[in-house]
Amino acid sequence: MKKIAWLSVLAMLVQGGVVAQILDQGNFIIGSSIGFSTANAKVTTNGSTNEGLVARQINIAPSFGYFILDNFTAGVGVDFTLNSVTQPNEDKTEDSDLLFGPFARYYFPMDDNIAFFLAGNFGFGNAKDEQVIGENKQKIQTNVFALGIGPGMTVYAKSGLGIEAIFKYNFAKTNFDTTIGGVSATTTTRTNQFSLSLGVQYYFAGFQKIGNKTGTVPGLF
Repeated sequence: MKKIAWLSVLAMLVQGGVVAQILDQGNFIIGSSIGFSTANAKVTTNGSTNEGLVARQINIAPSFGYFILDNFTAGVGVDFTLNSVTQPNEDKTEDSDLLFGPFARYYFPMDDNIAFFLAGNFGFGNAKDEQVIGENKQKIQTNVFALGIGPGMTVYAKSGLGIEAIFKYNFAKTNFDTTIGGVSATTTTRTNQFSLSLGVQYYFAGFQKIGNKTGTVPGLF
């Protein structure tokens, strides 16, 4: 019985040590999340504000980060979003956005293989298009700024693999500039939304697995 008890304590210490190593300074994190969200928006055109459109989004966000301090990581990510917007008159438009920007996370270890975290990110992007409608040449320039913040939870494996869920508040501002026949107009859209995303991240130290830092054997939970 004593031998079994000692082995149980040793197993707990080893597992706890592995999780601590995952969040250690000097480690890396790489992975992606995918989410779905809906939103309502207000549109301001030349000082006139209207509301009522409904937006739906599917989002994929790969990222790469480095642990600057224990439990704190920062890095860069790419945010690819497919948008579907329905106007009050039932007109529907679909487009896609590609944003690039920094992110940061601070982790709060709760158990041997579970941690909560607070995440924040910024995204920037722009696009230019030119269309010919009838005899009019239309120039379109779009600038996008987005930010998100919210809590999440990660469940770790000894191999450094983490499965996570993130709930975030997202804000986006889009400036849509058009020039038709020499006449310019600016449309600004501000979007507030909440999203739930699921993701997979891999935590590693250089080119070796997290569990190998103290000779433990990588595996499942």
